[in-house]
Amino acid sequence: MKLSNLKPTPGSKHSRKRVGRGPGSGIGSTSGRGQNGQNSRSGGRTRPGFEGGQTPLFKRLPKRGFNNYTRQEFSVVNVEQLNNYDEGTVITPELLLNDKLVKKLLDGIKILGDGDLSVKLTVKAHKFSKSAKQKIEAVGGNTEVI
Repeated sequence: MKLSNLKPTPGSKHSRKRVGRGPGSGIGSTSGRGQNGQNSRSGGRTRPGFEGGQTPLFKRLPKRGFNNYTRQEFSVVNVEQLNNYDEGTVITPELLLNDKLVKKLLDGIKILGDGDLSVKLTVKAHKFSKSAKQKIEAVGGNTEVI
């Protein structure tokens, strides 16, 4: 057996039905859609979740809460995690992403002040908590808001 000899089982492959190609084809004029009604018309199908006119499930269930579409979500890094870097390193969101301290950048990076910092660093991020800013500057580092 060779790859060039392989063929599908006879009868398993069907040619495409070409509808609307004249009365001699057997599927001309109405093209197998019948005479009238919703399904004979173009776009004449029901939407997903349609229950035949009964109130659909998504309308029967109670609605709860509020989704704030302007909400910004930040990837969070604690000051303690920055101790892994060498003295004088410039920390950018791309560096944190490459070193897998954050999974995604989302709307930006926020540095939080959990833990202690013992290395002098320049940190570039979108937001800083007050305690994080104090801890970075107490060691002699710089904070830059992007």
